[in-house]
Amino acid sequence: MSNNFVSGRIKSIKYAFLGAYKLITTEHSIIVQFSVGVIMTILGFVIGISKTEWLLQTLAIGMVMAVEGLNTAVEKIADFIHPDFHPKIGFIKDIAAGAVFFIALTAIAIGLIIYIPYFCN
Repeated sequence: MSNNFVSGRIKSIKYAFLGAYKLITTEHSIIVQFSVGVIMTILGFVIGISKTEWLLQTLAIGMVMAVEGLNTAVEKIADFIHPDFHPKIGFIKDIAAGAVFFIALTAIAIGLIIYIPYFCN
């Protein structure tokens, strides 16, 4: 394994952490989603969810954060390319927001499936 490969991977990780930090500290939608993820994680510890439920919850939180990050990137690129309103740019941004909506609904369903039994007993 060459030193360039290792140093390249370390740089990639550094940029990934920097991007995550920028998302969590500057983008309101990500801040909200991250806060919900923290609350759900705390709730998971308080309730004592199972290992399988932890896997599903972690996957749901990660997917919401990832898709929200991609949506933000699409919006930033679209605004950079065409800062003024344009119907085609609006269409693209709406589609990206729709992807967030789908994964958010999925995460809500996972949360309900996990937590309703704990609250209904």
